[in-house]
Amino acid sequence: MSKTSNQKRKLLYVMKALLERTDEAHPMSMPQLLEWLEAQGISAERKSVYDDLEVLRDFGLDVVKGPGGYYIGQREFELPELKLLVDSVQSSKFITQKKTLSLIKKIESLASVHDARLLQRQVYVRNRVKSMNESVYYHVDALSAAITDDRTVRFRYYEYTVSKERRFRRAGKVYEVSPFALLWDNENYYLLAWDDEAGTMKHYRVDKMADIERTDTPRRGREAFERVDMSEYTKHVFGMFGGQPEQVRLRFAGHLAGAVLDRFGRDLILVPDGEQDFIVTVRAQISPQFFAWVFGFGDEVEILTPPSVREAFRAQAQRTAQKNAPL
Repeated sequence: MSKTSNQKRKLLYVMKALLERTDEAHPMSMPQLLEWLEAQGISAERKSVYDDLEVLRDFGLDVVKGPGGYYIGQREFELPELKLLVDSVQSSKFITQKKTLSLIKKIESLASVHDARLLQRQVYVRNRVKSMNESVYYHVDALSAAITDDRTVRFRYYEYTVSKERRFRRAGKVYEVSPFALLWDNENYYLLAWDDEAGTMKHYRVDKMADIERTDTPRRGREAFERVDMSEYTKHVFGMFGGQPEQVRLRFAGHLAGAVLDRFGRDLILVPDGEQDFIVTVRAQISPQFFAWVFGFGDEVEILTPPSVREAFRAQAQRTAQKNAPL
């Protein structure tokens, strides 16, 4: 190999050594750098490595000279930020276990090998429920591209049977919808799309979609989507199940203010009611998931109006109680 080619490789390997093997607690001295380069089959002199370090500084790499040698100071991502990314990947149900490990390995490459060990200690979390659909990772990208390109998409939609097998809805009929937004709710991705056949906006869980295909047909339903206030919409839809939107007044015990604000946002008006309680008025899509959220607070919440929602909640509770009556 020519001397010129060797010198070009040397600069890259010096950068590789610093990025992968150094941090503030683990600097590399000049002898260690020279020894490491030698192990890569590159012979170098001190002066040329000093020149390389200056070139890397001029390039924008934060090469720091400390008492023990050279190391990378400021990185693109700090260790706490990488830990946050690792935790986010681990806790996401839509990312399969296989893809989780692959992504974490890539995140580790953004840190030194020493800091990467601190991330590896967090990897082995096996008991979290993960998506069974490996392709969902790529579905999100395909749907985003269709939204950007203003095109409809076709897909088949399925659910799982008791035997954990796929069962396609509508006997496998292909759906064609106009995608407008991807939403994240309750640890799942959902597609918000216009269904031209039904004449309404609908939700589809991305991990239950199969054979996604972008068409050459322009999207329809833009006017309907533009009428949707997404910041408000995501607060009112529970579990991404459709339902009749209603203005609902509820009375809560005072200590539940935080839980209510977490659900509906900090702009919600809480009206004190007596010494302990408060009343709120929210717009929610009435569905079993909304009732489940209300029921989770037990006797510390009461639906005040409208009477139809109060009655529907009571009927749902009765049906649940009867279903679970003593055998």
